[in-house]
Amino acid sequence: MKEMLLKSTVRAQAAGRRVRAHLEEVRQRAAEDGERGESPIQTVIIILAGVAGALIIAGALAALYAKYGGKLGGA
Repeated sequence: MKEMLLKSTVRAQAAGRRVRAHLEEVRQRAAEDGERGESPIQTVIIILAGVAGALIIAGALAALYAKYGGKLGGA
């Protein structure tokens, strides 16, 4: 039981070191590259506007189809 606990502890510490090393590498890269020019708030606003536009178009098409039903076929 002690051996299994020791192995688990060593693995957890090794994983922690890998995560810290990766985070440090990411921080260094971000510092070197500087600002990417992207704002997450602007991205969310653009995505929401696109989804809202698609819903408006879909709703308008559904309303037209409900109103004119079979008359749109040209018959």
